[in-house]
Amino acid sequence: MSQDPSSQLEHTVLDMIEHSPVGAVPHTPAYQDALRRLYAAHQAYPSADYKDGHVTARSLSQLPSFHARHVEELTSGNGETLEPNAAIFDRYVKSLPAALQSKAESRRAMVAGRPALHRAKHGGIVAHDPVHTLFLVPGAGPHPGLPGNYLYGFIAQGSSDTTWSVHLHDSEDGAIHYHASSIQDALAKYQEILESAPFHMSELEALGLQLT
Repeated sequence: MSQDPSSQLEHTVLDMIEHSPVGAVPHTPAYQDALRRLYAAHQAYPSADYKDGHVTARSLSQLPSFHARHVEELTSGNGETLEPNAAIFDRYVKSLPAALQSKAESRRAMVAGRPALHRAKHGGIVAHDPVHTLFLVPGAGPHPGLPGNYLYGFIAQGSSDTTWSVHLHDSEDGAIHYHASSIQDALAKYQEILESAPFHMSELEALGLQLT
């Protein structure tokens, strides 16, 4: 372990956050300076669950991500069999401590509600609705995440079969997106995002996503 006093204090602050039931850190200058350094290094984030609390990246790294099972089948055009967004959201809610589940349920319509997207008619036949499949990953954005410190996003199909995008949101209006050249490109970027979690949304700019 490093003998640098600043590094040792940062390790102490990480331990304090993880052992505090509300992610608290003392409001003394030395501890607050260490906390700012941890934020700058993306080792700590604002807690989504406790006002003025914090959460560590290493604790979030133990949390699961949630997404449609067999989402890779989209590459063969098999979007009709995707797990519904409501079912993905159910699994996320059930993973949370009981005290957070009702708060998470209050976000269901925002996160898992059906988007108002419809295809135009072609020759009198209404084509299927675009794919809009939910995923949730641990992390933070410009604002805290959902209960449990989760961000939510979508792999979304555009107005044609060849236009796709990947979006990610915090609990408010923080958002980041990627315009894909194909479903294969969208799935590859989505996989990068899953493998990178936990993260602050700004870190995804290095993967080619754009903050909005």
